[in-house]
This record gives sequence, structure tokens and C-alpha cells, in this order.
Amino acid sequence: MYSKGLKPLSIATAVALTTALALVFFYAPNDADQGFVQKIFYIHVPMAIVALGGFVAGGIMAIKHLRSGDASWDMRSYVAIHLSIILGVGVLATGSIWARASWGHWWVWDEPVLVSFLVVFLLYCVYYPLRFSIEDPERQARYSSVFAIAAGAFVPLNFIAVRLAQSFTHPRVLSQTGGNLPGEMRLTFLVSLLAVALLFVTLWKLELTAKSASMRLKRLRRKLEEQRELEVVA
Repeated sequence: MYSKGLKPLSIATAVALTTALALVFFYAPNDADQGFVQKIFYIHVPMAIVALGGFVAGGIMAIKHLRSGDASWDMRSYVAIHLSIILGVGVLATGSIWARASWGHWWVWDEPVLVSFLVVFLLYCVYYPLRFSIEDPERQARYSSVFAIAAGAFVPLNFIAVRLAQSFTHPRVLSQTGGNLPGEMRLTFLVSLLAVALLFVTLWKLELTAKSASMRLKRLRRKLEEQRELEVVA
């Protein structure tokens, strides 16, 4: 079920990533103030946007799980949050590198965008110990879904609060249509955002396919063991 359309999606992702990298290094001009190091923006910001979107998507899927009772929605939610946390690590790493190159510090605690993303990231790091501390599958799925919904609702509220903040050091690339980016930079940013989004969806479907195959294999093994036990008894 999850593998449907995975091959063309993978091809589209590879093409988008290749195009994005080509635009970043050969088309987009260097920033007048930051120079070449500014190009990390085309990786850092799309990853942040897709990660936050993945967290919200995980909450929406959790709602569907609680409403339907279908365990597959819980698995979809878990994988979305899992991938978003991995992207979150990349966001924090690239953000620190960019901050060091631009501001001379690995971290700036009075910058609301950076701190707010760190708060969201640390909030979702609680998801793992909460989920895997519960052995019963139904309770695990139910509690995980409740957490995913609450945390997913916090993400847009946190974003709105940051946008209302007065002092900004971090670039506000989404404050206007395309932000205040020149045409070449805007195009490169949008293609990079599309590439990261496609990569997220591709990895999401790939991991779901792998987990689904693993679960089917475990069920088959369990049935074989039961049949062998019955044959021994007979």
C-alpha cells in the first residue's frame, strides 16, 4: 500500500535535489554581506519549514487515528514525527554553522527564531521516551496520538508568537511574497524547498513500506510457529 507511486516519487526527488544543488552553487548569487556562506540558507530554511510541517502533519494523522482507531494512522504519524526530528537535528546543526559564520557565535539566545525552534525540537524529543515506555500497543498508540496532537497544535502557535516578536536578527524570508530575496535567490529557495519536501515524502513512504513489510513478516513467522506447535501437539 505504502510503496504505491514510490518509484516515480523517488525519481522526482532525485531530479529536484540535483536541480536545487545546481541552482545553489551555480545560479544563485553570493550574498552581498555574508558572501558564499549565505548559501547554507537554501538548506537550513527549507529543512526547518518541512520539519515543522511534518510535526503538524503528524498531529493531523494522530487525530485520524483517534477518530478511526486504525493503527496505520498511528504508524504514519510516528514516521512523520520521526523524520521531522531528524530534519530538526539538521536544522540546528546548519543554523549553528550559519550563526558562527555570520554572527561570530555558535548560538544566539536572544534570537526568538532559533530559540523557538529549539523549544519545539526538545518538546518532540519527549515523544520517543513517552511512546516506547508503554508496552501495550493500543495504549502506546493512543497516548502517542494525544501527545502528537497537543505538540502539533503548539507548533503554529509558537510560530505566530515568534512572528509577533519585535526584535529580529534572523532573516524573515516569508514576511512578504518570497521575502526580500532577489529573483535568482527566490527561485533557488523555492526549488530547494520543493526538493526537501519531496525528500521528506519519499523517505516517509519508504520507511512506512519497510515497517509494513517487517510487520507482515513477523505475523507470518508467528503463524508458522503456531502451526508447528499444533503439529507437535497432534
